[in-house]
Amino acid sequence: MSISQAASAVEKAIGHDDSAVTAQDVSTYPSEGDKGSMKALCWMGKNSVQVLDVPRPKILEPTDVILKVTGSTVCGSDLHLLHGTIVQLKKGDILGHEFCGIVDEVGSAVKKAQKGKRYVASFQIACGECFFCEQKLSSQCERTNANSTEHAMYGGQTAGMFGYSHFTGGFAGGQAEYVRVPLGDVNLLQIPEGVPDEKALYLSDVLATSYNAVHDTAVYPGDQVAVFGAGPIGHMAGIFAIGAGATKIIFVDTEPRLSFVKERWPVEHADKLELIDFKKLSFGVTNKETVVSRLKDLCGGRGPDAAIECVAGEYAKGWVHWLELMLGAETDTSEIVNEMIEGLRSFGRCGITGVYVGYTNHFNIGSLMERGIRLIGNGQAPVHKYWKELLQQIQKGELDPLQMISHRVRVEDLDKVYYKFEKREDGMQKVFVETKFSLPACAGSPPLTRY
Repeated sequence: MSISQAASAVEKAIGHDDSAVTAQDVSTYPSEGDKGSMKALCWMGKNSVQVLDVPRPKILEPTDVILKVTGSTVCGSDLHLLHGTIVQLKKGDILGHEFCGIVDEVGSAVKKAQKGKRYVASFQIACGECFFCEQKLSSQCERTNANSTEHAMYGGQTAGMFGYSHFTGGFAGGQAEYVRVPLGDVNLLQIPEGVPDEKALYLSDVLATSYNAVHDTAVYPGDQVAVFGAGPIGHMAGIFAIGAGATKIIFVDTEPRLSFVKERWPVEHADKLELIDFKKLSFGVTNKETVVSRLKDLCGGRGPDAAIECVAGEYAKGWVHWLELMLGAETDTSEIVNEMIEGLRSFGRCGITGVYVGYTNHFNIGSLMERGIRLIGNGQAPVHKYWKELLQQIQKGELDPLQMISHRVRVEDLDKVYYKFEKREDGMQKVFVETKFSLPACAGSPPLTRY
């Protein structure tokens, strides 16, 4: 039995709590009612996803909205699902937590969402009324995820999330032609005329997540900032850090991602960009050059003021953590976080945005305590706190999400795209996934690639 299956069995035995105001474990749609079929990307087991023809969603609750999906994408955190790192997945679960579309149906209690209008969905599902929702901290909604296992592990629950396992409520995702959006009036933001789907889509997660990482970690004018991970989240975190007044941005990653960021980096800020290829350096206890020593050298011998982790905890560098991950002795490696802590100047700030599932070993708590490093869990980003502000930046031309987009692909090819994205083939960085409902591509969108 896999860890994911074992965790599902535990949750089934314990049972959900009674906190949710919306149906749980609707990760696929019943065939009753015969609304026809659609194409959707489904999790079929560890390291296996497939595009299948599955039943279309229908209204289950009065507050539901059904979207015809016009755009979705693949996130680095989707790879954690592919690899089985995130627990409580079931065969056939529809994946995808970032999407936008056109309203096709609305429930009887829906007051704001209008049929035929375009909307982007937040990756989290919020009630709009609880303690956290009233503060726009939508990712921590108290009433949309009744998973008892998550509560036991974390001491509390996150909000429900689209397409991200039963650990976060078991909601069918948007890597499909249709999707059901519970509590639609709360979790949809209308896309105004003049803003194409290729830009609005990324309000669902990546833009809010990277923006939150910078502001929650606290980047101040004059700061030198290390960004671990040059994927889309890291890329945009660097952009937002420049906007916050940072004077140096140091990306820690390897090729082809470092070159992708360099080629698209704003020309007017070229003097602020530094790149560290970790694969060309040593790590651990050594006299050779390491990521830590390079960070010190680039920042006056002390290290950067802040570091932001945009990778995740499943990628081991050394054999000890690799073995412990394989044996289940830990769920996440501490290697990157340790490099951040050790590389920062004393009293520096270390923000964690990459996905960490549970527990880690060999954490350098000594350096953290002795040198006064602030360790900040940025949390799942509260999209509702930021998405209107970020939309305004797009409308004013101050923010261009297209700078991180490398490919435009079809939903029919999504299973192939997952594997190419996993292997970083074809320089794949961030994709826009079109469906038969998508509008014509906007200016600046990559040409369609078929697989």
